[in-house]
Amino acid sequence: MTKQLQQYWQQGLTLIAQPHFLIQLSLIAASLVLAWLFNSFIQTKLALHNPTGFKHVALRSSQRIMMPLSLALLFWLCSAVLEANEIPAKLLDLLLPVALALGVVRLLVYILRKAFSSSPLIKSAEPFVVITIWLTLVLHLLGWLTPLLKLFDALAVTFGESRISLLIVIKLVLIIVLAFTIALWLAEVINQKMKNSKVISPSMQVGFSKFAKFFLITSAFLFALNAVGINLSSLAIFGGALGVGLGFGLQRIASNFISGFILVFDRSIKPGDIITVGDKFGWVEQLNARYVVLRNRQGVDTLIPNENLIITEVINWSYADPNVRLEVKIPISYHNDPEQAMALMLQCANASPRVLTTPEPTVRLMDFAESGMNLQLRVWIADMENGTASVKSEINLAIWRAFKANNITMPFPQRDLHLKSGWPALEKPATPEMPEKPAPTQDD
Repeated sequence: MTKQLQQYWQQGLTLIAQPHFLIQLSLIAASLVLAWLFNSFIQTKLALHNPTGFKHVALRSSQRIMMPLSLALLFWLCSAVLEANEIPAKLLDLLLPVALALGVVRLLVYILRKAFSSSPLIKSAEPFVVITIWLTLVLHLLGWLTPLLKLFDALAVTFGESRISLLIVIKLVLIIVLAFTIALWLAEVINQKMKNSKVISPSMQVGFSKFAKFFLITSAFLFALNAVGINLSSLAIFGGALGVGLGFGLQRIASNFISGFILVFDRSIKPGDIITVGDKFGWVEQLNARYVVLRNRQGVDTLIPNENLIITEVINWSYADPNVRLEVKIPISYHNDPEQAMALMLQCANASPRVLTTPEPTVRLMDFAESGMNLQLRVWIADMENGTASVKSEINLAIWRAFKANNITMPFPQRDLHLKSGWPALEKPATPEMPEKPAPTQDD
């Protein structure tokens, strides 16, 4: 073992002493310096720009791959020059794929982070991507990649006219992952563009975003199948089975998915609308492919399936007009003047700053109840999403103060009892007679 190590050491020293090795080391050092200077110059120029959206992503991507790509380009130029002069360039040929792999790793990791939100799955996927690329590079440098690919291609099965091998499956998985990553990234870019648009309505923004995401994911899947050579016509049986599955097990999922598009394109419910579904009240936070996120005043999010919003009755408080009328009911005693009470209530209508002046507040005498007269103050607000309890509380408190200052009382339930005759005499209950005690005898 020691002799073998010494042999390798001597071969290494012999290789270093050769002139072509020193030339390659000099060119590698010069390439590193030139690539660093070029990268610093470009990064300074790019730092002066602060774009948003797709331009920002493109700028950040170029910044991450500028150094590895410029270094790989310089290695390739140096290798070409040496080979033209019949000088060996094995070291440069070895470092060229390393620089390219470094650029690909940095680019893919950045795109992966931008395409998906931060989560444990994404954090665990990043090392997998890095290890896969570097393992492929090591197998290529060792010369084992081509025989391994041939072995994977030999492990195959045939379905009709389609031949599916282990190599095709691996390629399909890798292409699908890459295509789905790019598709989701582009879908997110389109979604951000839609959100920043001031011309397109919120419902159409959600509709375009959903359609773009569905179209891009479907295109990515079909592209991956075509890229590995799978005949799409052979998937007719699979398509029929999928249709049967949609008709039975996936019926609700398909119904919710289609209902989501119906809600978006008929614009009956939009993000920000205030709705009531059954006993659930809140404003629409998100319109997703399968469900709607409804947030109530307590900050609790309720996920309502899209199908429920199609087949059940929905109250949309802000469908055509955001203005909503509130009713404050106040009873007064029959001993009070209703006109005075109505005037005081009308003055108290502006106790809350959320009450609109147009339409104007009104007061109505609704009916004559058993204990008093029922008055009703009607006011309008334009921010139903902030709730109604605070408005009613401020108005009720102002009415209470005004009524107390003007001696207007609020009745309480009372009953008058009329006796047509006096109380009947109560008979004294008979006392049971006790048996007489016998007289004592002489024997006692």
